[in-house]
Amino acid sequence: MNEKSSIRMMVMSSLFAALTAVGAYIAIPIGPVPIVLANFFVMCAGLLLGKKWAPLSMIVYLGLGFAGLPVFSGGASGPAAFAGPTGGFLIAYVLSALTIAIISGSGETRLWKDIAAVLAGIAIVYLVGVPWLKISLDMDWAKAMTAGMLPFIPGDMLKGAAAVAIVKYLRPRFND
Repeated sequence: MNEKSSIRMMVMSSLFAALTAVGAYIAIPIGPVPIVLANFFVMCAGLLLGKKWAPLSMIVYLGLGFAGLPVFSGGASGPAAFAGPTGGFLIAYVLSALTIAIISGSGETRLWKDIAAVLAGIAIVYLVGVPWLKISLDMDWAKAMTAGMLPFIPGDMLKGAAAVAIVKYLRPRFND
């Protein structure tokens, strides 16, 4: 990768970190875990940025929040945000972006890879976030799944479909 490409990818990673922060503010509070648009940008980052830059964009996002910038839902920030009920979901963003980037890859069957990638990325967020929610609020599994997964599935499917459709349009323009 040449210097110009590296700079471009750094800028794009920063942009996705910023978009994820904006997406965190587009929230519907429904309990200890709000519905947010942030995970839509995690999906898009994974589909567009690749296995190096997609997780890096989420690390930047989390680092900004950890440092005290109010980039998480409801303006939350700092180390306490990671210990709370949404901490697992936040940390899962890095793994989700990486998983999506790895599965999506490239090739002629990319649409199907993108769909599988987004579904896997959504699953990762639940697999990390729900147990964290359970532990942080001392809930049983049924309550944790009801509070941290079940109401989110329809919206996450819509966000995933939108991410795949939008990225299909953006991808050819992204590498210009």
